[in-house]
Amino acid sequence: MGETILDVKDLTIKFNLRGQTLTAIRGTGIEAVEGETLAIVGESGSGKSVFTKSFIGMLDKNGWVDSGKILFEGADLAKFKDEKDWLAIRGKKISMVFQDPMTSLNPLRTVGSQIAEVYALHRQYGPKEAEAAAIEILKRVGITSPETRHKQYPHEFSGGMRQRVVIAIAMACAPRILICDEPTTALDVTIQAQILDLIRSLQEEYGFTTIYITHDLGVVANVADRVAVMYAGKIVECGTAEEIFYDPRHPYTWALLSSLPQLGIKGKPLFSISGTPPSLFKPVVGDAFAPRNPYALKLDFVAEPPRFQVSPSHWASTWLLDPRAPRVEPPEIIKRLNETWKIQNPQLSGAEHDVKRGERR
Repeated sequence: MGETILDVKDLTIKFNLRGQTLTAIRGTGIEAVEGETLAIVGESGSGKSVFTKSFIGMLDKNGWVDSGKILFEGADLAKFKDEKDWLAIRGKKISMVFQDPMTSLNPLRTVGSQIAEVYALHRQYGPKEAEAAAIEILKRVGITSPETRHKQYPHEFSGGMRQRVVIAIAMACAPRILICDEPTTALDVTIQAQILDLIRSLQEEYGFTTIYITHDLGVVANVADRVAVMYAGKIVECGTAEEIFYDPRHPYTWALLSSLPQLGIKGKPLFSISGTPPSLFKPVVGDAFAPRNPYALKLDFVAEPPRFQVSPSHWASTWLLDPRAPRVEPPEIIKRLNETWKIQNPQLSGAEHDVKRGERR
């Protein structure tokens, strides 16, 4: 891995809704490393999209960055107010692929003209040069007969092809960071795999950092180097994909993994997380997950847990990691995941596994 390319610190984002203030992001942060694939996971409404939209200045008009820093290339993006400042970043340095390509594309314009516009805006290409560049990037993302198809409209493309067009627009200026907001949700399984393979191959070619936003842990397992788990506007655990899947420490991460249908046992009901997330119109007291957490301590309801370092690359915000906390065994499904990890790594003996896991602790 390379150096840190994006460093978000203590970010707080608020929205004004019908005269009330909602704190969507509650003083959280993350680092993205050059060339890596970082996945941000969590339930719908946990704040994943809002968090990353702040990196490109695309918060809704009723939302604002209240405090914190978004450090990128020596600048603090959290301080950007003018649209001219964002035009030097959005699309050129940091691009975003949204989940529904039909709402990302203008139905009244040809796909070629929409791609060419990016080259004209950010690279000052002339009309013919921009058209040639659009045809070339369409070819790169796997659109057949790009010389003909760049003259067509979005409705003339399938869902998977439209998503390729959106990726082509995002990649037009070879950004340093590509944010993918549920890029495969609206696609069938076969096309999902093709889009993920396309993004991976483009990343290998251009060397950009990819940030995935998803609630699909299957996608995460397939693409991510590191995983950040978000709950109620705050990242509660972060580590390598292996650490999050096979050695998770936060009860919310346990609950997410336990909810995977493929980990269910025949004849037994599938696990589901009881309760609902807290209202973010009011200040959250203690650990936001405490009311839904069967492992919650009394302290969880009165004091927010700090970050506890599990390994150099893995941390979690839970009082269960405090040396004074009682020892709590993870759920049975998490134990089965650990056993799966051992089976998938047969070159390590049981003792070596214990040593490796001990080093993480």
